[in-house]
Amino acid sequence: MPRSHAPSRRHAERHRTQRVGWLRAAVLGANDGIVSVAGVVVGVAASGASAQVVLATGVAAVVAGAMSMAAGEYVSVQSQADTEAADLAIERQELASEPRLEQEELAHIYVQRGLSPALARQVADELTAHDALAAHARDELGITESLRARPLQAALSSAAAFTVGAALPIGAALLAPIERVTVATTAVTLAGLLLSGGVAAWLGGAPVLRGALRVGFWGALAMAASHAIGGLFHVAV
Repeated sequence: MPRSHAPSRRHAERHRTQRVGWLRAAVLGANDGIVSVAGVVVGVAASGASAQVVLATGVAAVVAGAMSMAAGEYVSVQSQADTEAADLAIERQELASEPRLEQEELAHIYVQRGLSPALARQVADELTAHDALAAHARDELGITESLRARPLQAALSSAAAFTVGAALPIGAALLAPIERVTVATTAVTLAGLLLSGGVAAWLGGAPVLRGALRVGFWGALAMAASHAIGGLFHVAV
């Protein structure tokens, strides 16, 4: 009975590279939402402003920050998508005009990766017959479907994560007495950053404690700077 070449279910592998696009945008958005809005709240509270001003400033920071994150992510990732599309268009044109040269180029790539010339040519022939553009996109340009730029996904993930992250300092500012806003916001923010960093590290397969401490350190530094600057003004509104 011929042996099956299908992969065993027990050998199923779960890789995390397909998460890179949305994970990067979500982590960046959440951390930015927590840190930037907490910095605004702590800084304004340290200046002596009233509870209403602290809350209004924090809410304005949430709206402006979410829109800014979405726009920034969309423009940035769209630029990457445009570059990928331009490279694929060039490759498509070269495949139509010089298919043999492109096939030889593909075989040369496989030789450089360790295959024998004969096997490299066989692989190039079979992959070209199956889907020439996909083979060149993956092996020549480094463009794969799981890592393709997705601007709208990145923008929405970033804006949503920013809003969710910003809910922590806004909630602290809303519930805490005005004289305790700085302490409450700092404590809640640091807890949120540690959790965010740990979850992001876990999703990406990195050490959880290291990811949590790394994010927490930079968040604490940002809030300390905001508090110091806010304390210079001593306004009462």
